[in-house]
Amino acid sequence: MTQYHSITSLQWLTLVGNIWLQSINGPNTDFPAYSSQLKHLLSLSQLQLNNLAFASDAGKLFGWLSGVATLYLPLWLVLLIGSTLGLLGYGVQFLLLAHKIPSLAYWHVFLLTVLAGNSTCWINTVCYMITIKNFPFDRQIAVGLSSSYVGLSAKIYTDIVDIVFASHRFGKAKAYLLLNSVLPLLVSIIVAPLMREIEIGKKIKRGVSKNGFVAMFAITMATGVYAVLGSLGALHELSLLVQAIGLGFLLVMPILVPFSAWMRECVEKKWEAKKLRRVHDLCTNDEVCVKTGSSVSVVIKEGHESDQMVVREREDIGVKLMVKRVEFWVYFFVYMFGGTLGLVFMNNLGQIADSRGHVNVSSLVSLSSSFGFFGRLVPSILDYYLFGNYMVSRVASIVALMVPMTGAFFLLLNTSSIALYMSTAIIGICSGAIVSIAVSTTSELFGVKNFSLNHNIVVVNIPIGSFLFGYLAAFVYQREGDAASGRCNGVDCYKTTFIIWGCLCSFGSLLAFILYVRTRKFYMQH
Repeated sequence: MTQYHSITSLQWLTLVGNIWLQSINGPNTDFPAYSSQLKHLLSLSQLQLNNLAFASDAGKLFGWLSGVATLYLPLWLVLLIGSTLGLLGYGVQFLLLAHKIPSLAYWHVFLLTVLAGNSTCWINTVCYMITIKNFPFDRQIAVGLSSSYVGLSAKIYTDIVDIVFASHRFGKAKAYLLLNSVLPLLVSIIVAPLMREIEIGKKIKRGVSKNGFVAMFAITMATGVYAVLGSLGALHELSLLVQAIGLGFLLVMPILVPFSAWMRECVEKKWEAKKLRRVHDLCTNDEVCVKTGSSVSVVIKEGHESDQMVVREREDIGVKLMVKRVEFWVYFFVYMFGGTLGLVFMNNLGQIADSRGHVNVSSLVSLSSSFGFFGRLVPSILDYYLFGNYMVSRVASIVALMVPMTGAFFLLLNTSSIALYMSTAIIGICSGAIVSIAVSTTSELFGVKNFSLNHNIVVVNIPIGSFLFGYLAAFVYQREGDAASGRCNGVDCYKTTFIIWGCLCSFGSLLAFILYVRTRKFYMQH
């Protein structure tokens, strides 16, 4: 029993480290907040600006390098390499705008953005690997909890910029680039000692982590609600500084879970040591003696299926075999027409809001970030409270998420601001949930052993989709806009784009259903 408790406290500590990392591992998500100013400062066309948004996603084309690195390097070093790449990618761009270095050609800025985008892959790979290894039985719950905080990244970066750089001579673009380059490295240095896998064996004790997850859900929900209220302006009576301090306090709160677990372990160790001194019964190597009151009972380590659960996986396969399977390609395009399409919408959110004129860009970006947070968290809550011990089809969940997402794209054809905010919230929730579920889906369909490489191959769909869908949006924007100024005003700027995106998402829903039919036997067996 003691073994389970000592491991559990370390599990929580690594999860807290992941939460802090993920909360700042979305520097690319704040791009819409400064994209218009960057376009002006660098004298870019809409197509060139869209190419920079694509460049950030293009870094994922080389995400497999982080997967290879985890096979040969300690995870803490992989983490620091990733954050250093971000420092170089965003830092040099900041120096360019601050006129600290000579002017760079456009393709230089493009490559720097690719480098910055690649840095998030390294950090994500470390977080996913540790969570999957340290929480094998509660994988979806732990992954959803930690990755949900990525949805808060834009909110966190926006709040810091609005407070620290509001009266500074830096423009927003400079402020965001400086923050994007420095903050991930600082947090990575702080949490690097926590980034390690814990050997916990093949069997996981049920119920040991129940209170911890309940506490984590409570803290995470409170953080998300607070962020949404701040994004909607419901906390307007509080200053921006007070709001930011409140958010910072909630981000620190998860540390109470491993601390409480550690305190409990200390008490239980002393109690067990006191009991064992009074026990004189001889036990075999295959048994554990447990003292309860005035009697001694014997519990076999293998236990019962109701008490312990062996983590079941599909066969572990490598990249070569994975790409030969039909399930991979269907899954690849489901992700592209779901999670990636939502990401492209978020990348264009600044220009979409700007084209409508009367919409507050920062508020809309914060709203999408906050609802993306809840989207990533919802699968964990459902998995924990509703589905319990049953193996739920992740693919069926994706089908259920893509249907309302399709409707949201068509709702964007409505000219009202309410429709824009509603659609942004729906797309944020659905795309966030799909990204969260995809982590567990990859490991369940293709195994855990080669997950770091396999999932980085799956997410190659992101830069491909970002380029295709983003280029389409930029082309339509340029066509509808003023040829001289390059600006476009009105709902027609993205009307055709929204129709095409809605149709693609609808087709993705059909593909998701096909994937569900092909994989349901696997889930029914569990």
